[in-house]
Amino acid sequence: MTEYCYLVGGHCFSILADEGIDVSRGLAHYAPFAVDPATAQERVFRLRVVPETALPEPASHTEEFFQDDEGSQIHLFSLPDGSSWFEFLLFGAISGRMLAQPGCREATLSLHKHKAFGLDNALMTLFAMSTAPLRTVLFHAAVIGYEGRGYLFLGKSGTGKSTHARLWLNHIPGSELVNDDNPVVRVEDDGTVRVYGSPWSGKTPCYRNMNLPVGGFVQLKQAPYNQIRRLPVIHAYASLVASISGKRWDRTQADGLHWTEDALVSTVPVWHLDCLPDEAAALLCKETITASLS
Repeated sequence: MTEYCYLVGGHCFSILADEGIDVSRGLAHYAPFAVDPATAQERVFRLRVVPETALPEPASHTEEFFQDDEGSQIHLFSLPDGSSWFEFLLFGAISGRMLAQPGCREATLSLHKHKAFGLDNALMTLFAMSTAPLRTVLFHAAVIGYEGRGYLFLGKSGTGKSTHARLWLNHIPGSELVNDDNPVVRVEDDGTVRVYGSPWSGKTPCYRNMNLPVGGFVQLKQAPYNQIRRLPVIHAYASLVASISGKRWDRTQADGLHWTEDALVSTVPVWHLDCLPDEAAALLCKETITASLS
């Protein structure tokens, strides 16, 4: 059995591949986060990858959740013993099946068609669920680093998060892309909030092992004009919740997510930007949110 170990957002996890199973090609973009298994800290989860035939579908399971994001699908079922059964699909084809124990700290995965896709989704899912009680959340956002702080752009798929991030890169000297789709945000022991790069970055390959204090969250909305305003706490909370991954019907997960979300809105400003996809929108955003931190 081969072990691969990674440190993401300050949390360590392992992939254990059975004899004869090569997952290395699917882990290429995890390389910046690799750590030595012999000296790594305690793992938040372990994922064992086994042959297809070693993980048959459970005889009895109950559907809990189904998500379809532009053909990338996740099907979640609960089992009578409290464990969870996941099916990861790409345009209807099974790419992976996973059995996760309660708490998602131990899981077993079989890979099928589109193996790298199945492995990626399994790891991202386990990370989000195992770290939810640890003041850590996985955001659906694009992140720009600027003058020592990270700024997260939020919104549904197609809103223009990546476009707005590129506008910063093209028109605001000193800006850099930290992650383009799935950064990690963590409330540290001292109460500060930091954003971390991750091995998951959507369609833009940006896998950077770096972290910055969070300077602000910006909810984007397409509009025929550019206008920005700071959101009051209750609206800020709703904006963040919509962008955070998690199993909210599970009490332990929900409590962890709510605690973290409360800490975020009480510590970091949240903005709403109505915008065009132009240079003026990026400049307005930058000038407003950075001035508030002066």
